[in-house]
Amino acid sequence: EAKMRVSDIDDELRKAKDASLTKMILVLAEPITKQCRKRAEQEDGIEFEFFRDDDLVVNITKHVLVPKHELLTEEQKAEVLAEYKCSLDQLPRIMVTDPIARYLGLKPNDVVRITRKSETAGRYITYRACFK
Repeated sequence: EAKMRVSDIDDELRKAKDASLTKMILVLAEPITKQCRKRAEQEDGIEFEFFRDDDLVVNITKHVLVPKHELLTEEQKAEVLAEYKCSLDQLPRIMVTDPIARYLGLKPNDVVRITRKSETAGRYITYRACFK
C-alpha cells in the first residue's frame, strides 16, 4: 500500500466533520509521515490516533505479563491524590506513547490504576500519571 499523503488526511478530516466525530482512529500499513501527523494535529475539534497494523496483531491487555490497567475518573483521581497527599507530578509516570497508554487512549494528566498479582500481598495496586 502507498503511504498516506496530506490530501488523504484532508479526506479523513472531511469524513470526520461530516459524521460529527471528535475522535478518529486510523490503522495504517506504513508509518505515518511527519507532514501527515502535523496536518492532523492542526485540526481543532478532531483528535487523531494512528496505529500501525503490526501494533494490533496482539491484544496487549490479554498478555500474561501485562497487569490490569484502569483509567480513573476525575473524581477517582482526586480521591487518590487526596488519600496519598500528593500531586499529579509526584506519581510514577506512564508516557502517552506507552503501548498500554495508546490502547487506553490516555491523555496527559490522566491517571491509571494498575493492579498486579503479588505472591506476598495477594495483589498490589499502584497508580501512574500520564505525561507527554
